[in-house]
Amino acid sequence: MNNGHIDVKEYKKRLREHIWRLLSERGVATFPPPWGRIPNFRGAEAAAAKLFDLGEWRRARIVKANPDSPQRWVRLATLRQGKLLVMATPRLHEGFILLDPKRIPSYLYEKASTIRGAFQLGRVIGIDELRSLGGIDFIVTGSVAVDRYGHRVGKGEGYAELEYAIMRELGLVDEDTPIATTVHDLQIVDHIPREPYDLTVDFIATPTRLIRVAERGPRPPGVIWELLPCEKLKEIPILVELAKRKGVSRPCREH
Repeated sequence: MNNGHIDVKEYKKRLREHIWRLLSERGVATFPPPWGRIPNFRGAEAAAAKLFDLGEWRRARIVKANPDSPQRWVRLATLRQGKLLVMATPRLHEGFILLDPKRIPSYLYEKASTIRGAFQLGRVIGIDELRSLGGIDFIVTGSVAVDRYGHRVGKGEGYAELEYAIMRELGLVDEDTPIATTVHDLQIVDHIPREPYDLTVDFIATPTRLIRVAERGPRPPGVIWELLPCEKLKEIPILVELAKRKGVSRPCREH
C-alpha cells in the first residue's frame, strides 16, 4: 500500500481483522469471541493492574471507563479503591452511567463492574449532572490495536472518540487528561494512521509491561460536527441535546 495515498479507513479495517485473527490463532482471545469487538484477552486483569501504580491513577478521584469486557478489571478496581466510576452505556444510546462505590455494597462491586450490573446498581445521568462532576481525572479506553505513539483503533464505530468529545465539550476533560488503554502485547503494532477525530493515549498497559507514550499526538478539541454522520446523531440522544444547547446549526454530515 502506498503510504502517500493511503486509504486510512481501509487500512484500519484490515488491521482490525488482522488483530482479531491473530488473537484467535494464538489462543489469546477469551470469551466473548473477538470479531467485531474490543477483544477480551488472557491477562486482561494483569494488564489493568499495571495502571494502579501510576501517580495519575492514584490521584484520580473520578475515572471514566469503557463498558467492554477486557476493561472490567479497571472498573472493578475503580470501585474497590473508592473512586467514582463514569461508564459509557453501550453505543452511547443512553449516555453515561455513574457508579458511586459509597452507594453500592462492597459485595456487589463485581456485579456493578459488568454492563448489566452497572445499569442495576448505578444510574444513568444527563448532561447537567455529568457537568456537575467538575472533571474526569483519568480515562481508560479499549482498543483493537495501538502503536507506540499512542494512536489507536477501536472496533470502527467511533464511540470512544465521541465519548471523549462530549466530555471535552462539557469541560470535563482537556488535552492533558491522562488516557490509558489495556491490551495484549500482540495488539501493539508499528504504526496507525490518525484521522482528525481520533483519540490518542498516554499509557499502554499489557500483561507484561506499561508503556508511557513519549510524544503522543493531539486530541480532538470536541465534537467535530461537520464530520459527524447524521445517522450517528440520530442514534445518540445526548449528542442531539448537546448540539441544541450549543446552538450548532448543522450538527452532522449528510452522506
